[in-house]
Amino acid sequence: MEIRETPTAEAGMLIRRPVAEVFEAIVDPAITTKFWFTHGSGRLDSGKAVRWEWRMYGVSTTANVSEIIKDEKIVMQWSDPPTTVIWTFTEMPDDATFLEVRNFGFAGTADEQVKEAIGSTGGFTLVLAGAKAWLEQGLTLGLIGDRHPKGVAAN
Repeated sequence: MEIRETPTAEAGMLIRRPVAEVFEAIVDPAITTKFWFTHGSGRLDSGKAVRWEWRMYGVSTTANVSEIIKDEKIVMQWSDPPTTVIWTFTEMPDDATFLEVRNFGFAGTADEQVKEAIGSTGGFTLVLAGAKAWLEQGLTLGLIGDRHPKGVAAN
C-alpha cells in the first residue's frame, strides 16, 4: 500500500518580535495591510468569516476561522475551492517568534495540486518576509503588489 502525502505549502520565518506582537500582526487587518492584503473586513476570530481584498489585483477571498489559540495557532479555510491554512506561532528566546504557515487541501489533479502548493509556498514566503520587514524595521516592502506587476505575463 502506497502512502501519499497531500501536497502542502510550507513557509517559516524567525521574526525578532514578541509572540503577542507577531500574532496581532496576523489577526488585526490594520497591521496586516502593511505587508499583505490591502483591505480586511475585521479581525480574525474563532467562528468568524472575514473578507480580505487585494485591490491592486481586483481579487478578494473570505477567510473562515475554525480555531484560534491566542499567541499559538490560527486555523482557517479560504479560497475557492477552499483550502486549509494553519499559522503556528512559536515563542523563541530573546523576544523572538518563529512563524510557520502550512496550506493544504488543494483540489484538482495531482499535478494541479502540486502547482497550487508551489504557488502558495511562494506567496506565503513573501508574506512572512514582508511581516518580518514591517515588524522588525517598520518597512513596507510592497512584496505582494510587486509580485505580479502590470505588463508581465503570469506564469
